[in-house]
Amino acid sequence: MRIIWRSISPLGGSCSQLTNGSCCSAVAVSVVRRKVRGAALQTLRTLPQPEKLWGMDLPDLPPDLKFARLGSAPGDVDFAYQAKQAALGPHIMKRWTWDEAFQRRLHEHHFSAKAFFEIRRSEQRIGTLSLHRETDHLRFGEFYLFPEHQGRGTGSAILAHCLAVADDLGLSVRLEYLQWNPVGSLYRRHGFKEIGRSETHCFMQRDAAVL
Repeated sequence: MRIIWRSISPLGGSCSQLTNGSCCSAVAVSVVRRKVRGAALQTLRTLPQPEKLWGMDLPDLPPDLKFARLGSAPGDVDFAYQAKQAALGPHIMKRWTWDEAFQRRLHEHHFSAKAFFEIRRSEQRIGTLSLHRETDHLRFGEFYLFPEHQGRGTGSAILAHCLAVADDLGLSVRLEYLQWNPVGSLYRRHGFKEIGRSETHCFMQRDAAVL
């Protein structure tokens, strides 16, 4: 994901310099952005499609939260995309426009590579997350709650639940998020420490608790 973001988002370098330059025209900015997006989509097309990573089941979280694996049905892919757009979209648009074609292709690439779960409260789907095991750690991500379910402690409870699973396995957890997304404070409260940064993302790890 780090490579994808650096190479395919219209983040910076040329675009930001043109946008801020006093002699830059709107037409020039538009041309550069189209070129960046075109190169981005070409890069995405040439990326090898990874095999589905080793997934794991998540136990229910009483009293009413359940986690079911999402499959390859179009409805599952679309639901996960809608959750991403609702939760992450406002943070994307703080820096860039929401490029529907680009975001859809990026999402489909991630969906093919990760084990996605729907988050369901009673009979209502309220968001998604991904969790899978790598050689020496768990990778957590794609954690999106629809806005009406944010700010109620649900995200904190779900994250703590996933960390308890990691602790039972004796594994650390790694994740990444957009640097200006306030979700970073949630991760820090749960013991994650920054281990690196890119131009856009913060990379974090939380070591397994000693049981």
